Amino acid sequence: MLHTDYAAWSWTPGQGIDGLRLVRRPLERPAAGEVLIANRALALNPVDWKMIEWGHPAWRESQVPGVDGVGVVMAAGNGVAIVPGTRVAYHQALGRDGSFAEYCRVEAGAVLRVPAALDDVAAACLPCPGLTAQQALDKIPTVPGRDVLVVGAGGAVGLFLTQLALQRGWRVWATAAPRHHQRLLELGVVGVFDYRQGGWSSGLREQLGERPLYALFDTVSGRHAATLAPLLGYNGHLVCIQDRQETAPLPAFGTALSLHEVALNSVHEHGSRLDRQALRQAGERLLQALADGSLLAPDRRVFAFDALPDALRALKDGGGGKWVAQLQAAPAVTI
Repeated sequence: MLHTDYAAWSWTPGQGIDGLRLVRRPLERPAAGEVLIANRALALNPVDWKMIEWGHPAWRESQVPGVDGVGVVMAAGNGVAIVPGTRVAYHQALGRDGSFAEYCRVEAGAVLRVPAALDDVAAACLPCPGLTAQQALDKIPTVPGRDVLVVGAGGAVGLFLTQLALQRGWRVWATAAPRHHQRLLELGVVGVFDYRQGGWSSGLREQLGERPLYALFDTVSGRHAATLAPLLGYNGHLVCIQDRQETAPLPAFGTALSLHEVALNSVHEHGSRLDRQALRQAGERLLQALADGSLLAPDRRVFAFDALPDALRALKDGGGGKWVAQLQAAPAVTI
């Protein structure tokens, strides 16, 4: 039987996660420059529950949330060279209907081809955290042998960041919950600290000795990042992955820090064609690295599509691992 509609999670303004409703929506053909993707897996990210709780300027009643997915191209709009049947991953623009659905329409320039050796669930783990980590690293000139700190290395962004920083030849230090310490040390981290222990930064200073931090990547908040700015040496780099520095955290004409913000989703609205092309190429390199084992994905927690609100609550409450819904093969459709 041919289907003309599909299941999607619908957002209700002001009701947060409790306001998500599983509804059926009519399938629409992809417009010029778009592809229609039948989702096989979708991954949850903190930005998902935050937008559902806080709202977004472009969202209206019945908005479909979700930024990350993996699936098969079912149809392509005019001007798109991607062949139906191609398996792709994507990071959706926040202003568009998202991945929390059986089907999603995505700008063709935003899709990443998935290597055949990589399974759907692992591939779905990458777009938001992997591309965020890549953007954070690209802010910093590569000077091998320098010391850098990843704050929150146990999360998905932090884990990818740590591995990519090690591959750049940096000496990487990290903070994370104790359950992550052994894995991070096995990856090659020089030292790892429990951020919940008072005085951990003094311990880091002691171990660094005369080696100043070259860069600090903070995944917590702008305010938190500002408190750590004194750890950086002259001409160091403070990279905020959550929030940004609205005011300089240290006096002028001191250590002369460079301040960086990371805003992955902004590429959809503000990035040029060349910006999006570069990001797509980086994403496909990261997917290939996952496939060949040179990059490790976070531990996965697979859940059923109809349990999505419960999984979002668990993520919001600090449930570890990467939460991924695996969908059944898409039914035949007519559009």
